[in-house]
Amino acid sequence: MPFKLFVIGASLGGMSAMQKLLAALPVNLKAAVVLLLHRDSESDKTLVWLLQKNCALPVVEPGDKDPLLPGRVYLAPADFHLLINQESFSLSMEEPVRYARPSIDVLFESAADSFGERTTAVILSGSGNDGAIGMAAIKKNAGFTIVQDPETAECPLMPQAAIAAHAVDYIMPLDEIGPFLADIAGGRYGDSSCK
Repeated sequence: MPFKLFVIGASLGGMSAMQKLLAALPVNLKAAVVLLLHRDSESDKTLVWLLQKNCALPVVEPGDKDPLLPGRVYLAPADFHLLINQESFSLSMEEPVRYARPSIDVLFESAADSFGERTTAVILSGSGNDGAIGMAAIKKNAGFTIVQDPETAECPLMPQAAIAAHAVDYIMPLDEIGPFLADIAGGRYGDSSCK
């Protein structure tokens, strides 16, 4: 069976949330994880190092045309839109979307087109509404959508925007999202902890 894809977007307060989520993923994860964090265009490779510290999987920034492989964590490069084309990446310098480049919506919409029902999207802490439209596209293509419970988010605006757009399947506390994704990748679905 083709591997699953987890696309995760965050903004303000999202770095610490991503670190906690990644720490819960096992080294044998049968999925690819793509992270998109709104960040300054001058941002350096320190973020990769910080995410790698507590993550059992290799964390890298993908380049244009790089393959998308399971068992890896990919961090969207600063100042490029990151798109998924079937099982490889594309980088784009097109205009910012909702004031963001990289844009969560752009990543999520391309994931919906390429991976359909194999896609699970997650919105973590962040300001603004980037990601809500992309989550709706993933839901429309039979994928799963999860948001961090706004009550556990440093900045609840992005999770709240996705909820308001009716694009959310599950609302979960941050510490439950990583284990849930590990279960999905292993083919086990458990919703006892979901709202």
